[in-house]
Amino acid sequence: TSGVDDVHVFISSGKNVRLPCNNALHDCKSTTWNYYNRHSSSVELINLGIKKKDIERHERLSLGSDCSLNITNIIKEDYGSYTCRQYVNDKQQGTDAYVYLHVLHVSSSSSQTEISAGSSVTLSCQLYSYAGVSCDDWIRSEGIQLFWVNQAGVKLTISDSRYQISAPGLCIITLTTTLLNEDDNREWRCEVTHRNQVKTSVTYTVKIS
Repeated sequence: TSGVDDVHVFISSGKNVRLPCNNALHDCKSTTWNYYNRHSSSVELINLGIKKKDIERHERLSLGSDCSLNITNIIKEDYGSYTCRQYVNDKQQGTDAYVYLHVLHVSSSSSQTEISAGSSVTLSCQLYSYAGVSCDDWIRSEGIQLFWVNQAGVKLTISDSRYQISAPGLCIITLTTTLLNEDDNREWRCEVTHRNQVKTSVTYTVKIS
């Protein structure tokens, strides 16, 4: 369940992230981190300050000196709810500290790194999010929006004749366009905003073959 002290962290895939532990004691030997999303049961990542070695992504995890959880090279599957807990002599101290990680990811309809002029490409930008409810419900209640913007930072809208912008759901927005020769090295950026503040963005750079 979401509470006032919950932390929401937005990050783009491929980046590194630090998840704060807001109930840490004087050292991290009492710290346990658990992870949960709607597709998995709860997984213990850190137990009493020691990283679990038998989990899939243990090489990308580390515990900070302030008991924060550091994750490198974020992938979209890292999204979900992270819980920091403190145990002393097998007894939990205080309440859980929740951190919700929201991951922004862009995929292209073309598997090629270089695309020829005249061909059509669709870029899908999706926010992977779990905060106890579905992504659509959550971002509707929080006033979060996804946009495509051009290199100048101008929002691309449905009325723009060169681009077809569509939003199959609140947590996904696609950009479809036919590439021109002058698009080589052009950048399009997908942004997530919360109350008009940009939280994270992913830039896609076009390479024309």
